[in-house]
Amino acid sequence: MNPIERALGILLLLTGGKLVPATVLADRFHVSLRTVYRDIDRLIALGVPIDAERGAEGGYRLAKGYLQPPVALTRNETAALLTAMALARSSRTVPLANDLSSAEQKLLATLPKAVHGLLKDAERIVGIEPIPPDIFHSGTKAEATDAWQSALDGFMTGILEARRVRFDHVNPSRQTRKSHDVEPQGVMFDRDLWYLAGRCVDTDTLKVYRADRVHDLEISGFRFRPPKDFSIQSLLGGAWLSHAMRRWEQEDKISKIRLTARQAKRLSADWYYRHAVFTPIANGEILISIPSVDPGRILPLVRWLGPGAELLEPAHLREEIASEYAALANAHGSPRLEKSA
Repeated sequence: MNPIERALGILLLLTGGKLVPATVLADRFHVSLRTVYRDIDRLIALGVPIDAERGAEGGYRLAKGYLQPPVALTRNETAALLTAMALARSSRTVPLANDLSSAEQKLLATLPKAVHGLLKDAERIVGIEPIPPDIFHSGTKAEATDAWQSALDGFMTGILEARRVRFDHVNPSRQTRKSHDVEPQGVMFDRDLWYLAGRCVDTDTLKVYRADRVHDLEISGFRFRPPKDFSIQSLLGGAWLSHAMRRWEQEDKISKIRLTARQAKRLSADWYYRHAVFTPIANGEILISIPSVDPGRILPLVRWLGPGAELLEPAHLREEIASEYAALANAHGSPRLEKSA
């Protein structure tokens, strides 16, 4: 029996809760007391909490509570805990970071081998976007609802079971509701919102959907083979948004705003608008093209930019902001005099 096998045997004998004398251990493994002492010291050095008591009635035993009864976690329960761990790791500092990593490995060890390939690298399917600069952006908040939770849960189940999902996706800017058949591949958390990434079956392209805009999600009976080279990490850093904006430019109407170089530099630091198209024009100015004509998005941006910015297109929003500024100019054209008593 080699030292590793003997150390494991000693560990098993000490799990009963009763004191085991060193002489009993020596007789059991046919070694000297000196060898037993050395094995005990080796276990303690590895972090095994062994209590030792001296005297005629003394001996060794494991500290109470060191070995816990096995916990049988389902695949979904393990995935939920791994997701929570990913959220915790996204913080700049995490208490007991090393223990968090070892706990993750123990969780994975409870699963059948058939799903180890999917969950052994949780970062492949769960992405946490670091909080980016928010120079100016509106409309990113959404209240959590049962439908939102149902969509996220169903999408994760589709990932774990490699089954397609069907759902309706609502586009508030176009005021449309469209059905999608998707092979789910990963989920992403960004600015207090969950996003669902998967291959759209109809277009054979990878798309990202906001979970709060997904309704009536169902898991279909169609199975698929998850791509081995996919990782949700490839969509972080705003990569998914940049790809989406290029697609929106082909599908949506465009707003164009003329900016000063200083305004463009400031806006290009924003987590959302930095992925729009910035084109240099005459006199050192910049033209930004945004794939949206939603007044709730474009007009607040123009107001925030202030003097030096000019909304060129679309014409109806240009007229609206011009009327608003004319009313403001009229109200502030001359100082308001206080009436004398």
